[in-house]
Amino acid sequence: MSTQKICVLGGSGFVGSHIINMLSNADKTVVVASRRQAHCAHLSVLPNVTVIVADIYNQNKLDALSKGCDAMINLVGILNEHGHNGDGFRQAHIELPRKVLTACHNNNIPRLLHMSALNADASNSPSRYLRTKGEGENHVHAFAGKLKVSSFRPSVIFGREDLFFNRFASLLKTTPWFFPLACPNSRFAPVYVNDVARCFVNALNDKSSYGQRYNLCGPKEYTLKQLVQYTSEVSGLKHKIIGLPHFISKIQAGLLEWWPGKPFSIDNFRSLQVDSTCQHGTPQSTSLESVVPYYLGSQQLRSKQDQYRQQASR
Repeated sequence: MSTQKICVLGGSGFVGSHIINMLSNADKTVVVASRRQAHCAHLSVLPNVTVIVADIYNQNKLDALSKGCDAMINLVGILNEHGHNGDGFRQAHIELPRKVLTACHNNNIPRLLHMSALNADASNSPSRYLRTKGEGENHVHAFAGKLKVSSFRPSVIFGREDLFFNRFASLLKTTPWFFPLACPNSRFAPVYVNDVARCFVNALNDKSSYGQRYNLCGPKEYTLKQLVQYTSEVSGLKHKIIGLPHFISKIQAGLLEWWPGKPFSIDNFRSLQVDSTCQHGTPQSTSLESVVPYYLGSQQLRSKQDQYRQQASR
């Protein structure tokens, strides 16, 4: 039976907004949970989308929210926790997926799409983020016999509202001439947010995706230093990116862990010890060079990009 009504957790975020747009365009009925109505104002205007203010960590409210749905999509995740003992990671990445499974069982929901992370591994990953992501992923797949589960494990995701290129662009604009960068040799295969959203939406009614765990990567690999240098160039800046050695990178992480907003942490440092790349890229994946200049670049650079596109289409 075709999936028509979907409950999305984490829908107000970067990836969720794109998935919900695609679902709305496909005439699906979507229920989105949010702690604050204002966070979902951009979704409330979409056809067939209902925003409900609810605490998704409350089992009764989660059950009520998802009642009558054909599928659930769980996109909830955090890169850093408020504390330093792992409780925040466990709540978001392990406890919530368990509550989602309970809601699926209580409401006879047959389909679950789960957002995990590249290198998620409950036993061997170096960081709490990746270990808890791995444990949550394993837990939902343990119910694959009773529930049609698919999980997705992206590398860093880029797009107009991303927290990667936009964050580095903001940092570069506040620092003069040179930029000290921790873990410069860490490798990524950035994947476009629309490609990630398309994978989720296409999987909903694809029987071949049941029980599968998908690694999602873009078409090319880069070091972190190359990505930050590219950000500087596209933003019209002329920074020299200074790669920090391993021990200084760790010291920087230890200091910034206690900085307001925790821009970088020891756990982030540990995650960066594993390359965020795939053996094979996502099918028909989009290059960052064809997208990033349009939201980071100067007007002059965007005009050049338009000229290149026009010439290529002749």
